[in-house]
Amino acid sequence: MLVRPAAPQDLPAIQSIYAYHVLYGLASFEEVPPALDELRRRFEDVTKQGLPYLVAEEKGEVLGYGYCSLYRTRSGYRYTLEDSIYVKNGQQGKGVGKAVLKELIAICAKLNCRQLIAVIGDSANAGSIRLHASLGFVRAGMLRSTGFKFGRWVDSVYMQLPLGDGDGTKP
Repeated sequence: MLVRPAAPQDLPAIQSIYAYHVLYGLASFEEVPPALDELRRRFEDVTKQGLPYLVAEEKGEVLGYGYCSLYRTRSGYRYTLEDSIYVKNGQQGKGVGKAVLKELIAICAKLNCRQLIAVIGDSANAGSIRLHASLGFVRAGMLRSTGFKFGRWVDSVYMQLPLGDGDGTKP
């Protein structure tokens, strides 16, 4: 499996992966899959900021993707990023998400970012919680019933990973 920077030609595969999660999962609180043009805009927003947007591929097939975006836009949050990881249906549990997240962590540390946040949809999302914990994220809290999808209230789990010196030194 190869983890590499995403390219515009990967966006149809990314859109397909994300659409599945929007329609059938709780990793995203979107309820209507965004069109390819909207995903292209989001991709450009991330990459124009110099932030990582990666795909994992095997034999030319995109199996998953992930990116980091600003955790919040106010200047005081400038050293904190949020990760997003999505794996193609049927490829979960095969190390795809871990390979992408591991590379995102390495890139974000080189960018002098100090904290990486995961906002995980659904407190029952054991796979994503386990993935993040396996790479050193700790549970930082949970917001109950922050989303409403599939006719029920859904929690958001917050996990956090210090990068580099974390809060031990000033950036």
